[in-house]
Amino acid sequence: MISFLDLKKINAKIREELIESCTRVIDSGWYIAGNELSDFEKKFAEYTGSRHCIGVANGLDALNLTLRAWKEMGRLKERDEVIVPANTYIASILAITENRLVPILVEPDPITYNLDIPNVEAAITRKTRVIMAVHLYGQLCEMPAMMALAKRNRLLVLEDSAQAHGASIDNRRAGNWGDASGFSFYPGKNLGALGDAGAITTNDGELADTIRALRNYGSHEKYKNLYQGVNSRLDELQAAMLSVKLKFLDEQTKQRRNVAQMYLDGITHPSVTLPLTVGTCARTLESHVWHVFVIRCKQRDELQQYLAEQGIQTIIHYPVPVHRQQAYKDWNYESYPLTETIHQQVLSLPMSPVMSTQDVEAVIMAINNFTCKE
Repeated sequence: MISFLDLKKINAKIREELIESCTRVIDSGWYIAGNELSDFEKKFAEYTGSRHCIGVANGLDALNLTLRAWKEMGRLKERDEVIVPANTYIASILAITENRLVPILVEPDPITYNLDIPNVEAAITRKTRVIMAVHLYGQLCEMPAMMALAKRNRLLVLEDSAQAHGASIDNRRAGNWGDASGFSFYPGKNLGALGDAGAITTNDGELADTIRALRNYGSHEKYKNLYQGVNSRLDELQAAMLSVKLKFLDEQTKQRRNVAQMYLDGITHPSVTLPLTVGTCARTLESHVWHVFVIRCKQRDELQQYLAEQGIQTIIHYPVPVHRQQAYKDWNYESYPLTETIHQQVLSLPMSPVMSTQDVEAVIMAINNFTCKE
């Protein structure tokens, strides 16, 4: 079996360092809001190039608390509009609606699957306050153009960087483009904890202070509460392990890019559409960190079944678009044709920094030998 993502094998390479970091936390007797968290926040801020990093419980909270903080600061109010790609994962939308803001879904770029700048511009109204730039699959949105558009229209930009740890354009990394950025460290992410974890990066000191209070019951000082906050703190154990894993992120990204290049060079099936085809907005290879390698095929379900029979595990990111979910049933009759086509055709191939050349070649051979049933 060729696994989609072998987390056990990935973590086995640094097992001793992970155990040492956990032992250090256990022996310290301090498990919440201690030195490990401060140390990781400092390291991750430096890694992204941001002034501030605030660790939180998960990636959804990272987005949710950023929008909440802007409301507390008077930069947003209920019913303000947030532009977001229609083909994103539901977490992006949940953060918006949880704050009683209005998601404005827009169709993505058909090549990169990220936000399409002309579609974003067309969706701006007098109620628009935020663009949520989702760096889907590990590739940065066209951030120079996005930031210029936001500046012209006096809009906030919130990067959803849950899949883009380390991606960059012109040496500027995800997390240091927008007014703030939300990261997930879910175990399957490129920088993954051994449990749920997340963080916000920003260059805005007031925003950082507000989020720090909100994540801690709304308290900036013990037993004094500025806001009706929540409990969303990145714990010491996860912070310690993330500090270890951060050291290996760039090398693992390089390995992911090697796998991606093999796929790009080797897959030649005429019914398969590869990522990063002609016309991509990506300026350099560094803009993509290959969280997932997503192909498109009109016979997607048949291809997935065929690959499973060959012992190759694949995943669909994502089978049902947000506007077709029961959770947002009021949107079920809305139409986003490109988004719907994408969700019907995408398939994520095995991708990890520990895939062997033989495994990658086996995936390529299997796909090229797939017989389509018209």
